[in-house]
Amino acid sequence: MILYQSTRDLSASAQITYNNMRTYYEYYAVNWEQPTIVEQIAGLENWDIVCDGEVVGAIRLAVGDDECYLRDLQVSAQYQNQGIGAQAITESVRLAREYGVNQLRLRVFKISPAYHLYTRCGFTIASEDDRFFNMIQNIT
Repeated sequence: MILYQSTRDLSASAQITYNNMRTYYEYYAVNWEQPTIVEQIAGLENWDIVCDGEVVGAIRLAVGDDECYLRDLQVSAQYQNQGIGAQAITESVRLAREYGVNQLRLRVFKISPAYHLYTRCGFTIASEDDRFFNMIQNIT
């Protein structure tokens, strides 16, 4: 069973992000270490993804007036490809609706397989640059 709780340990949560994203950071020569990630996520709405009592991922949201930005969705490698990411997107949409916004946005590396998850879950490409797809889902 998957549960969501307010993040209790930002450092541990940031470590999940670093572990998952390190190859992308190296590929694009981005110098983000775990302490930098902690600094970046401290002001966000941070949620732990919990499976059988263990924190296995994170959802991070930035909420604005009319939209919610899914800043980060991470699932630890050993828990990937089990439907947890899709469930976390459903939870992100639920949270965004609870915040009263009309859109959920995200940015994903073009080389990331997560792009396919996002399209399966209803996101479409709004714009792109050399590294990223900027994706959107209307949630009204």
